[in-house]
Amino acid sequence: FQYLKRFEQGCDLDTFWYEALSVEGSPAECLQLFLLHCGIVDPSWAELRNFTWFLNIQLRDCEASVFCNPNFVRDTLNGF
Repeated sequence: FQYLKRFEQGCDLDTFWYEALSVEGSPAECLQLFLLHCGIVDPSWAELRNFTWFLNIQLRDCEASVFCNPNFVRDTLNGF
């Protein structure tokens, strides 16, 4: 949710890191963003769960990768 919220606001996601245990927004806002970005018109709860699970795995791996760390790559892969 933290990434999707910042994406919607047009923030630079290259320098953002997930903030564990922080609470942002309401449950309704969270669900609205998931419905907007999951890519299915009328998703089931299972499809929403799979979308959030997959997105979470991808973002966690991205944060762990040195190739996505702005301190490591500097501006060589800007926007990648």
